[in-house]
Amino acid sequence: MSAVGGARDPLLARRAGRLIEEDVSFRTKMLEIAAGLDDVIAMGRGDPDFHTPAHIVEAAKRAIDANEHHYTHPAGIPQLREAIADTLSREYGLRYDLDEVIVTAGVQESITLCMLALIEPGDEVLITSPRFTTYDQAVHAFGGVPVPVPTFESDDFALMPSEIEARLTERTKVLVLVSPNNPTGAVTPPDVIRQIAELAIRHDLIVISDEIYASLIYEGAEHLSIAAVDGMRERTIVLNGFSKSYAMTGWRVGYMAAPKAFTRMLIDPRHMLSINAATPSQFAALAALTGPQDALVAMRDAYAERRAFLMQAMDGLGLTYGFPGGAFYLYTNTSGTGMLSPAFCETLLREGRVLLFPGSLFGDDSDLYTRMSYLQPLPRIEEAMDRFAGVVERHRGG
Repeated sequence: MSAVGGARDPLLARRAGRLIEEDVSFRTKMLEIAAGLDDVIAMGRGDPDFHTPAHIVEAAKRAIDANEHHYTHPAGIPQLREAIADTLSREYGLRYDLDEVIVTAGVQESITLCMLALIEPGDEVLITSPRFTTYDQAVHAFGGVPVPVPTFESDDFALMPSEIEARLTERTKVLVLVSPNNPTGAVTPPDVIRQIAELAIRHDLIVISDEIYASLIYEGAEHLSIAAVDGMRERTIVLNGFSKSYAMTGWRVGYMAAPKAFTRMLIDPRHMLSINAATPSQFAALAALTGPQDALVAMRDAYAERRAFLMQAMDGLGLTYGFPGGAFYLYTNTSGTGMLSPAFCETLLREGRVLLFPGSLFGDDSDLYTRMSYLQPLPRIEEAMDRFAGVVERHRGG
């Protein structure tokens, strides 16, 4: 490669400081190892193993046949925004008009739009941790400072107000509340949500409430949207979408809901990002909300059965975890194997051909925990746990 202007690679030499050069990630390393093995059972993914329900797929086909493939309003087709507002009211007690809803290309884009709209250089953003680290990247992109707020197994990984308060500074602007949580499956209880709301009002915090897993709640847990608490609607942005509950990850449809004065300010920035969520996908999302919900219920029931099996398996091995009230993850303390979680995950993959990811991929630097997703048919999960138990017992006894 020839040098240009004294730089061996002019693009890399002139890249923006927000692009951080990193070595190949542990996730990539694990996937490369898995690619060289036979019969690997993947339990690290966050992509439902179910197919998108047929009536949703058919709605997209009808939209294409009807030539519904042009640009829409940046905020989304009105009938979808109306259906989202109706769902938020019926399911979560949240009252929004259709012009207070913006449809985005997945919740990932909603996260970026929120940070674009709110964050100025030096602003601090408190984020429930362990966490989905896209938040860190979005905060960094706009010059902000992500501040992890740790959660603990002793609290079932629920976000505690005291941990929030301990990290407040004069630069704190936003709190990101993710409940149910990825990677822990934790659901922060309603009484704690109310305490967090009181704290947010007292310290004038804006809250981004990520509720993408809110339809996946299991026995023993209860979801309360913080936007439903008195005094919180005006300072909360609710994020949700279709990927997890309707097995629509590749369709890329999410949404955000917030007071009208704020959402109107976001129309042009939203247009800048991708103009609109894919038009046929919006019609598919409309069918998801307005059509039969049998498939959603069946998927949730299947997740509940798998969850119960995994909890029983971990109990039998004497491995602890936080109570997984929602989503489809079990966050397990695997330090009893005598290995830190990255080493355990690599050993499990090489010896047992089960693919899991350590908590370090979710901002957890304790190296104690491993995330298991229950997104395989139950017989495959049973086989995975047989392999898992063999590796655990072999190394625990070693």
